[in-house]
Amino acid sequence: MHISLTPELESRIKAKVESGLYNNSSEVIREALRFMDTHEEWILEIKLARLREQLKIGVDQLERGQGVTIESKEDLDSLFDAVRGDLRL
Repeated sequence: MHISLTPELESRIKAKVESGLYNNSSEVIREALRFMDTHEEWILEIKLARLREQLKIGVDQLERGQGVTIESKEDLDSLFDAVRGDLRL
């Protein structure tokens, strides 16, 4: 595998190796990839937690009788338009 890096990135990798924390550039790259994987997992966990919060709010509203009745495609389109409008705020 061949990877092209900018001079700045090469310099940063070289500095990590020279710091003594890593034996070679491959270790730096592997650690960076592990960190990226961990970061992505963390972001997914946050998104999932937020979705669960939103679902709980919706279920609570339904249990209080605050649901919206959808009887037609037009009703559904209006609801989606309203939701999109809220998301743009």
